[in-house]
Formats: sequence, structure tokens, C-alpha cells
Amino acid sequence: MHRAYQPILPSHNKLLQQKWDETYYNEHRKKVKDAAPMVDTKAPQTYMHLHLKLKKLQLEEERLATIERDNRILLEKMSYTMRTRGRLDNKNNYEYKSLNREKRQRELLRVTRENQAILQRITMRQPEYSYLKWQQEWEENLAFMDSISAYPHGWWKKDAKSGKQSSKQKSSRSSKASARKDDDAGEEKHDDGGEKPKDEAKDDEQEQKEVEQQAE
Repeated sequence: MHRAYQPILPSHNKLLQQKWDETYYNEHRKKVKDAAPMVDTKAPQTYMHLHLKLKKLQLEEERLATIERDNRILLEKMSYTMRTRGRLDNKNNYEYKSLNREKRQRELLRVTRENQAILQRITMRQPEYSYLKWQQEWEENLAFMDSISAYPHGWWKKDAKSGKQSSKQKSSRSSKASARKDDDAGEEKHDDGGEKPKDEAKDDEQEQKEVEQQAE
């Protein structure tokens, strides 16, 4: 009795109720299995014409065919030229012809003439200032400065030269004096006395004149 089917709701026949319940359950499972989802999670549909682009492949084949045909024609021409001398020579006697050559030449001539005219005007132009007049005025100013100055023009140069000459004269006088003393000592040994030679008298006169000139 405990192994018999126990329906949820009371029924008059348990066998029929069991059969009905199993039928309802199987139908329920079938509906659950066949239920469509609310959100589509499947992969998108693929289209063959998007992955395999036949038009692009056709254009690429046509381009390669054109390149192959041009290469073949060029190779045939090169082989013919190598076998024979060819129909054309490699000389190029073409002269460059410019459409505005004459206009540019006229413009160059016009600019050249204008430059020459400007150069001629510059060379023929008389100066506004005269350097001769400036030189004359400067000489007059120098004369005025010499007249009002306490010392003559270029006196420091003369002093420098006179200082050098005086040092040379002093050295020459000292050398002459020492030589004269030696001569006097030698004459005293040989002679007891006498007048000075004529050369010594001339030297003394020259020294006196130089001293007077320096004093002036």
C-alpha cells in the first residue's frame, strides 16, 4: 500500500491520476526545453559575400593580368632591340624652347639699363662736402692753436729726440774725456809740458757749442 502512487490531490483512481500527472510533467519539461530566451546570446549570422569578396579578387586578377601583359610586351621589345639595332637612335637634338624667353630677355635688358643709369648718376654726382676745404680749415685751426698755445706743436716729440741725443752726447763726452785723460797722462810721461794739440781744442769748442744749443 505504501509503494502505490500517492497523488497530491484526492482522486478516485490512483492509476489514472498517475498517468495524467506523468503526461502533464512531460509536457511541462518539453515546453521548458523548447522555450525561447528573452535575450539572444547566439553568434551573429555570417554572410559569405562579406568574408569572400569575389569582386576584389576579380579586380586583383585583372590588375595582375595587365601587369603581366605589359611586362611581356616590354620584354619582347627589349629582346627585339638586343637582336637588332632598333628602329630609333639614342640621339636627342631637342632644343629647349621657352614661351616667355623674349619677355624675360626684354626685362633683363630693361633692368640692366636702369642700373647703368643709376650708376652713371651716382658717378656724375658732385659731392656736397669738399675735402680740400676741410683740409684748408684744419690747417687754419692748427695755425690758430699754435698761436695761442704755450708750447709749439709737437714739442713732446722734440723733447724725446733731444733726450736721446743728450744721452748719446753724454756718453760720447764721457768716452772722449776718458780718452783725453789717457792721452794727457801719456804726454806727461813723455813730455814735461806744452800746449794742447789742435784736435783737443776743436773738441772743446764743439762741446761748448752743444751745451749752448741745449740751454737754448
